[in-house]
Amino acid sequence: MTSAGITGSPHLAWEQRLFDELARGSDLLSLDVLGQRFVVRWGRAVMWQQRVAMSTAWSRCVSDEEPILPPAPVKPTAESPFTASVICTSTKHEAGMFHLVAASFEELAENLTSRLTVAAILANAGELTMLHACGVADPGTGAVVALVAKSGTGKTTAASVLARTYGYVTDETVAIAWDGTVVPYPKPLSVKQGAGAPKRQAGPDEFRLQLAPVMPFIQSIVLLNRVHGNPTVAPVLERVPLADSLLALIPESSSQAEVVDPLQSLCRLIESVGGVWQVTYSEAVDLPVALELLFRLQPVSETEWEAAAEGIAQQAPIPAGSIQRRAPQDAVAIEDDLLVMLDREIVRLRGIGPSIWEACSGPVRLDEVIEHVGKTHGTPEGYRDAIAGAVEQLLAKSILERGEY
Repeated sequence: MTSAGITGSPHLAWEQRLFDELARGSDLLSLDVLGQRFVVRWGRAVMWQQRVAMSTAWSRCVSDEEPILPPAPVKPTAESPFTASVICTSTKHEAGMFHLVAASFEELAENLTSRLTVAAILANAGELTMLHACGVADPGTGAVVALVAKSGTGKTTAASVLARTYGYVTDETVAIAWDGTVVPYPKPLSVKQGAGAPKRQAGPDEFRLQLAPVMPFIQSIVLLNRVHGNPTVAPVLERVPLADSLLALIPESSSQAEVVDPLQSLCRLIESVGGVWQVTYSEAVDLPVALELLFRLQPVSETEWEAAAEGIAQQAPIPAGSIQRRAPQDAVAIEDDLLVMLDREIVRLRGIGPSIWEACSGPVRLDEVIEHVGKTHGTPEGYRDAIAGAVEQLLAKSILERGEY
């Protein structure tokens, strides 16, 4: 063994020396993103000050594990002089690698944030419920409030205000495990610049945001509804019905379709936090007071729901001319509504829709569907045409299938 503790071939000794020099020169940035390990190696166009700025911005995600040396970044060009290479490892996947190129350092920094986030989300698909949300936590209890919203509608601003009082969990993805624990992702805040300019990656310390508690857990889920214009609107907090909550959350979740029983698992999560809230507001500065009660335990939601996809098995082939419902990824009945998830899309069936779904559990003729729905909903004038039209709509949405002649 050498004095450096290295055994083996001269090649391994040379690689260790290169690794040490790169780490000492801040060419390497080792990160933990949602439990996944990434190591970033900067291209030569990224200046010392820029490397330090990125290390500072990502300081709350720095990994203390022994990093793996990424390959050299791709050769820069006149159009894309800024480069980086990234290697990633996880407990589920073998090491992967990707390269980044950009016309400016700011573009490179924004692209890095996006790629790391997407890669970590894909690695956790099926394991975590991941909401497109900012998250802040009570520093004393660890209770997390997730504020769900579309991109560009106020998540980062809300996080930058709320996390001066509460612990900063994330401004991008609130990742929730099956037991309600939250995996923090205290990434740099992506701050809008001028029109068309890359978002600036600003570290949470720059905004004096509080640290996330050691063991955060989900306490409340809130839909952000920011209202622009004059006069400004004082915050209004209201509960959202369960069916509406699912319809709002599914599009703002990542890889929820990969979770076992995606709609049922989301219903159980919503139940555990006492239902989903919506806050309508104008100014983020008003949010800390408006949301204060949501860091405490909420009464259990009284809305009943039940699984509606159990025991459904696709029969093939469907007899010619017969109709049958497709086997969904998941389905839940909530009061008079039926929510069906197919190919990552969620469809809400109301009125006679649930009865048609029930009638088509196996291959049936249209007359049989009409008879079944008529017994449940009555037979007013024109009911046959109305049911036939509804069946055609469900066939068009691929909720139902028809056997070919």
